Amino acid sequence: MTRLEALQSKIQSREQLARTIALWKFKDRKIVFTNGCFDLLHKGHVTYLAQAAEMGDMLVVGLNSDASVKKLAKGDSRPIQDQDSRALIMASLESVAAICIFDEDTPADLIKLVQPDVLVKGGDWKPEQIAGYDTVKASGGEVTVIEFLPGFSTTAIEKKIKG
Repeated sequence: MTRLEALQSKIQSREQLARTIALWKFKDRKIVFTNGCFDLLHKGHVTYLAQAAEMGDMLVVGLNSDASVKKLAKGDSRPIQDQDSRALIMASLESVAAICIFDEDTPADLIKLVQPDVLVKGGDWKPEQIAGYDTVKASGGEVTVIEFLPGFSTTAIEKKIKG
């Protein structure tokens, strides 16, 4: 398998991810889940993902599809990079074990599939407001919020480029 093929193998459909999760659970791996758009990958994203990965053995990232990014009202120009590009860039990060693209407004259904031990979200979210909170808590998992690294955002980078 080439390095590119190895990276591409991290990008999985729900069916592939279900098989991967079953294998990891069989091997008693602690699974961490987070989600986001990750449009222009920056230091804040990399820091956040590394911190999330440290909370378990395998980090699964739910990646907003292009359609779901548009629904989030991040502006007409978003996403800047298409979902395939964003997924491959995410796959290149050592801290990320698997990526699954989702179309829904929230990753709640994907979280039900993964049943993570730890659900992580960044920023100013309260744990009980995070999509999937009830699912994770009901199965005995934990929900954690990681503070954003100040001064880093895709929106700020986009404004700087346009300015």
